[in-house]
Amino acid sequence: MGAMTNSAVVLADTAAYAAAVEEASKAAAAYYATGGSTLDDDAYDRLVRGIAAYEEEHPQELLDASPTGKVAGGAATGDVPHTVPMLSLDNVFSAEQFVTWTASLERRIDRPVAAWSVEPKLDGLAVAARYRAGRLEQLITRGDGTAGEDVSHAIGTVVGLPEQLAEPVTIEMRGEILMTTEQFEQANAVRTEHGGAPFANPRNGAAGTLRAKDRAYTVEMTFFAYGALPLADSGELADTLAELPHSEVLARVAGLGVHTAADTDVAPRTVTTVEEVQSRVEEVAALRAALPFGIDGIVIKADLAADQREAGSGTRAPRWAIAYKLPAVEKVTRLLGVEWNVGRTGIIAPRAVLEPVEIDGSTVSYATLHNPADITRRDLRLGDRVMVYKAGDIIPRIEAPVAQLRTGDEQPIEFPEACPQCGSEIDTSEQRWRCVRGRDCRIVASVSYAAGRDQLDIEGLGATRVVQLVDAGLVADFADLFTLDRERLLGLDRMGETSTDNLLAAIGTARTQPLSRVFCALGVRGTGRSMSRRIARYFADMDRIRAADAEELQRVDGIGKEKAAAVVAELVELAPLIEKLMAAGVTMTEPGATPPPAPGEEDTEAAAAPDGEDGGLPLDGMTVVVTGAMTGALEKLSRNEMNELIERAGGKSSSSVSKRTSLLVAGEKAGSKRTKAEDLGVRIAAPDEFAGLIAGFLPSEV
Repeated sequence: MGAMTNSAVVLADTAAYAAAVEEASKAAAAYYATGGSTLDDDAYDRLVRGIAAYEEEHPQELLDASPTGKVAGGAATGDVPHTVPMLSLDNVFSAEQFVTWTASLERRIDRPVAAWSVEPKLDGLAVAARYRAGRLEQLITRGDGTAGEDVSHAIGTVVGLPEQLAEPVTIEMRGEILMTTEQFEQANAVRTEHGGAPFANPRNGAAGTLRAKDRAYTVEMTFFAYGALPLADSGELADTLAELPHSEVLARVAGLGVHTAADTDVAPRTVTTVEEVQSRVEEVAALRAALPFGIDGIVIKADLAADQREAGSGTRAPRWAIAYKLPAVEKVTRLLGVEWNVGRTGIIAPRAVLEPVEIDGSTVSYATLHNPADITRRDLRLGDRVMVYKAGDIIPRIEAPVAQLRTGDEQPIEFPEACPQCGSEIDTSEQRWRCVRGRDCRIVASVSYAAGRDQLDIEGLGATRVVQLVDAGLVADFADLFTLDRERLLGLDRMGETSTDNLLAAIGTARTQPLSRVFCALGVRGTGRSMSRRIARYFADMDRIRAADAEELQRVDGIGKEKAAAVVAELVELAPLIEKLMAAGVTMTEPGATPPPAPGEEDTEAAAAPDGEDGGLPLDGMTVVVTGAMTGALEKLSRNEMNELIERAGGKSSSSVSKRTSLLVAGEKAGSKRTKAEDLGVRIAAPDEFAGLIAGFLPSEV
């Protein structure tokens, strides 16, 4: 069809333009009919921008079927008239385009915009919810902007859209219906259980579910209001809403009991300058990957009712609001193959090999597939066009195949019959398949992990050296490291006296590492660095951990019933390795930790209290978050070492800022976490100030 640019498909001639209009029309029709589409959101946007660019240069060739200038691309229809047209939004894609748009708006109203409302552009389906005397009577899609489809059958399945308001007012709420990440996973699980194909993404899931009337099952969705309008018989409320700033309308909506984005990390914010708008756009973009729902941009609106009235609206979009679109985090590409990799604990994990595609500023060639049951549930086949999702640093994942693009040439994915690493049998009794040899299948990976900086921190013991030790028969597990002798090491290639002595010294230091690091080195499935620290600090020594049953383990913060049972089973399996470590003199206690009381001495809540709540430690009862680059005395500490330091000083380390955060240690380039802490009024300390606060707990080498 034509070459791609950063903003649009380039259409070379009349035939390419006609083909593009047909493709865009089919994609929009499929999306608004069933929630499915042959194009991902980014591809559709690029195609429509290319069509618009061609029409601007060749206005005499404009086709009636063109999606430009039409709400929903002209694909949606409806038979329920809207009280006020329900328009789409125009888009900008850069700071420069946004500045140009604001200048145009201010020229139109002949004055600076007094205030801006900045809020998330939720990735869902626009609807109008009509309440009469406080009772929800009708739910209508946007349709073509002038009339929509009645979907009132969905009332009762949408979280955040109460059937009765807090006051008996007559009002129309406008907002987005979407699926949160959790709701999407649940919807696909229920859908596949009933023989349906999984939804490609949450947006399509919400669109298809909202219209479905005769399903044998129901799935939950969520509503976020972005505005409200008076209805014909709204009385005094009509005059009130007409004069309120947009931000106050949202507050009024929330007060009536309707869900808004106010209680999320990307809550609407009112600012007065373009620079403040840009700053908030950057903050929301940085938070995007961690949100429990999808956004594809930020909406910026003139906040005052007077500014909105004077700006007016076009046939497709209001002139007082704009959508600042973010880079796409999901694209459609082809599934070329599946690789089966064996992890350090023997878990056999599938990985999708993809036709490379650019997503969110990076090229994606692989994606996670979780487990064989996941492949079966999603009905994935080799050659499928699949929807791939990636946000921030999160590993890309496949949502589902785009079933309507299948040609019939797709092939089933073959599951391994023997371990791909060693050829042994596979234990398929659980969802995650595992080599029957467990850790023995990947000795090198297991030992290298145990020697890593955040575990035993054995300097000089990289993967190459571990391979050498394993091949020489000196190491069968990481406990064997503590029985290595100088003479046998000197007999290995490239092991001189200096490197041998240095390695033995590092192993000697590792023998004195605290229990939390030793436990982490064991690689117990379902635990990592922070969980290992919590377990070690709660039980204080290895004997108590090994003696604990699943019920006792659940007293540790973050361990539920399933994880507790898995940890108990893992420790039984690891018993011979733990015995070898004990015999080698490896530390099996956690410094500063107090063992839990015996049953009956104190209640469960007291027993689970953080160490140090007797008032003797500087961070007693505090939840501490660390962000940015540390300087001064803390400069050389890893994030794991910082978290260990916090917990030794009586605090609890966390990775996210919330109302429960007591202190944020903010280094250089602290970013969005510092902004959120400021908004919540959380205490913020520079690295030097924090180092002074916990000076008595700093490592001696610092």
